[in-house]
Amino acid sequence: MSTHFLHFVDVSFSYDHASVPLFDGLGVSFDEGWTGIIGANGTGKTTLLLLATGGLSPRDGTIRAPGSSLYCPQRTDDLPPFFHDFLEARDASAGELRGRLGIEEQWAERWESLSHGERKRAQIAIALWKEPPVLAIDEPTNHIDAETRRLLLRGLEGYRGIGLLVSHDRELLDRLCRRCLLIDPPRATLRPGGYTQASLLDTQEKRQRRERYERARDQERALQRKVAEKRREAEGSRRRLSKRTIDPRDRDAARRIDLARLSSKDRTVARQVSELEGRLDRASAAAASASAAKEHDLGLWFRSERVRRDILFSFPAADLPLGGDRVLAVPALVMYPRDRIALTGPNGCGKSTLLGHIVAQLMLPAGRLIYLPQEVSAEESARIMVDLRELKGTELGRAMTVVNLLGSDPDRILASVIPSPGEIRKVLIAVGIARVPHLIVMDEPTNHLDLPSIECLTAALAACECGLLLVSHDTRFNSDLTATRWEIEGEGSGRNVMRVASRAG
Repeated sequence: MSTHFLHFVDVSFSYDHASVPLFDGLGVSFDEGWTGIIGANGTGKTTLLLLATGGLSPRDGTIRAPGSSLYCPQRTDDLPPFFHDFLEARDASAGELRGRLGIEEQWAERWESLSHGERKRAQIAIALWKEPPVLAIDEPTNHIDAETRRLLLRGLEGYRGIGLLVSHDRELLDRLCRRCLLIDPPRATLRPGGYTQASLLDTQEKRQRRERYERARDQERALQRKVAEKRREAEGSRRRLSKRTIDPRDRDAARRIDLARLSSKDRTVARQVSELEGRLDRASAAAASASAAKEHDLGLWFRSERVRRDILFSFPAADLPLGGDRVLAVPALVMYPRDRIALTGPNGCGKSTLLGHIVAQLMLPAGRLIYLPQEVSAEESARIMVDLRELKGTELGRAMTVVNLLGSDPDRILASVIPSPGEIRKVLIAVGIARVPHLIVMDEPTNHLDLPSIECLTAALAACECGLLLVSHDTRFNSDLTATRWEIEGEGSGRNVMRVASRAG
């Protein structure tokens, strides 16, 4: 087989806790260039990347790769491999990537104080520097600002190996990808083009399959009615020709029945029943083979309330440390019950630090705040799942209903020790909105979520009654949901300043 392809040959894989496999007999080949990996949260996108790069082994089948591979995970908790080598390298590629992405030598020592956007820049820069034959990247634009996103896009466009890309960033998928693999367990379908073209083709095929299914079902139902009618007619013939209902001494009646049995009419009815039953069996088989894929109807609404006081919070001016000699100068802040605010600024300017400062001082009744942090570690995810399973019946039921409406399988999530990053965010959202919030604070809420869930969450937040404070680099998400911006800007000498004058738009 060609060394310029990554081959999945009849690959099957399932996790120990799963009732159905994620992949069953998957056969697909990836050539040079970027392939987008598309699917809902929890459908196996990350699993496929790990299989492709050797992080997991298939239960059955074979994976043939053209050489070494590298996987860039969604999470940025840990210092990436080869980071010290990258910082010390003196080749032109390393120097260009460090300069282009603003990566500083001391980042390795202060990894814990870096923003997740800065960590993501370092992670991707190392991957591009290593230039592996197979590169699998999971959500590369999570956390990053618009300028960094532009620089990363240029870097990813220059990669010449076999690239697998999981992303909810539609523009990125359209710019980079020549094909997309659409995953809907246990099936996966490779389609040409970026996200827009591939999803359009998938939608068209699903509609055609649904139309074929409906036609087959209509034919099946019509034949069921005909079979039922003929069976009633045949049953009537059998009763009419039975001698059990006549007086044994009535020889004329017995003779009439004998003559009727010689008639071809009743034999014809019986033959018609048999023929129709055969046609019905074939129609039922056709309907089953044309069965439309189950389509999940997403739609979320939740009850929220405006707090019954004049302001949500009011804090005095403060200087917040950002690590090293860096500081964020925050003016006096006031948020009103009806405010819908976007907090903006470049990576590392202190947005998440400010949100943490606000949340720590809030005086709201228990359960009236939804706080979605920018990133949830694997350890925190495991703890959240323990807390989830301890919820009482009604509250657990409401939360799992929300998870279902956001497009994920509640049973699969409850069976997981650590769900995917997108699924754990859905759990946090679900538990929060089951408690009628007064304020929703979200730090990069669209990170890790699949595209249908982002659209669903946007519609739900647009309709809610409570206050909304968002940090997001998704400009469309911000413009759809907020009317005011708080902006953080750098002033040099390690001092970032948040501008007190908010402005609409």
